[in-house]
Amino acid sequence: MSKSAHRSSVVLFFRDRLLYIVTGLCVVGLGVTLMLLERSRVSRGISDGGTITYFIVVSVFIIGLWLAVDYVRQRAYYDEMKSAIERPHGLQASAVVQSTVTQEQRLVARLLEEQQRSYLNELHTYERQQELHNHFVLQWVHNMKTPIAVIDLLMQEAVQQMPATEEEQHQLVSSVKDEADRMTRGLEMLLYTARLDKFEIDLHIKRTPLHEIIRDVMIAHKRLCIRHSIIPRVDGVAWVETDAKWMAFVLNQLVSNAIKYSKQKLGPKSLIFRMEQTANGVKLSVIDEGIGIAAHELPRIFDPFFTGENGRSAGESTGMGLYLAKQVCSRLGHDVSVHSELGVSTRIVITFEPTSLHVLR
Repeated sequence: MSKSAHRSSVVLFFRDRLLYIVTGLCVVGLGVTLMLLERSRVSRGISDGGTITYFIVVSVFIIGLWLAVDYVRQRAYYDEMKSAIERPHGLQASAVVQSTVTQEQRLVARLLEEQQRSYLNELHTYERQQELHNHFVLQWVHNMKTPIAVIDLLMQEAVQQMPATEEEQHQLVSSVKDEADRMTRGLEMLLYTARLDKFEIDLHIKRTPLHEIIRDVMIAHKRLCIRHSIIPRVDGVAWVETDAKWMAFVLNQLVSNAIKYSKQKLGPKSLIFRMEQTANGVKLSVIDEGIGIAAHELPRIFDPFFTGENGRSAGESTGMGLYLAKQVCSRLGHDVSVHSELGVSTRIVITFEPTSLHVLR
């Protein structure tokens, strides 16, 4: 610690105690005044000139001694505080300031520790989000290369030899449309992932017909359902308090997964949307007859980038669809659960409770 820093600590110390010093001097002055009044009233007594001088000297000495002892006792604290402030990166202030003496100083040190812990937690959360975002973007770019490569290959084949029959032309157009849909879904997922960071800004909660959202989502997936022999069915109607746009995004992810993992099975398959009124609100079950999910993978299906055996075998999974669906439902206050039997079906249940809107996350 430099001399200038020590001088600064002394100045700070005495500046903090200026009121005490003035108060002490006022008390001494009051005592002197009372002694002078006493001497004027009584011609002889203890209040003569020597006694007053002695009283002033002793009082000032005691005040000075108290200040000196108190400064020595707290000098380390002041020096550490100055050192912590002058550091280029003051994040370790709580580790530097350790020589606390008074209760006030201990409270300040505790406050620094709490602020540092809170800051580090937020920093860790931000770094984790940034890491996930970067990983997602890299994986998204990798997945976008596949449909582009497929379209490019189809076009090269078409240039070399145009499809002769109407059926072959229809097959070519359908294949290009499938890959274009994949890119559209990928772009939509990237867009909604970016919006998720500002979820509260892009939120409009109102009483919404859930059956109409389902109908719009199924219209968007109509062609793929027909192509892969998936027969949708909507049981019941329901009105819920939610954001229609975000809920459509969630249902799009569920339907995309249902189609992706149902088309691998031969023959017609059902995709059922069942809305039930419960004592606490509305329960929506999305039931597919796909290849199902292994029991040991169920606890991890909402983790980011988890694809599981199904995703790896399908080869077009990012592992972000269910994660984003869970994140959106959680922020809307809707509960999501999944039940599945490998090789038979998967049922995803979304629970809408009116009271959950008061705990938007």
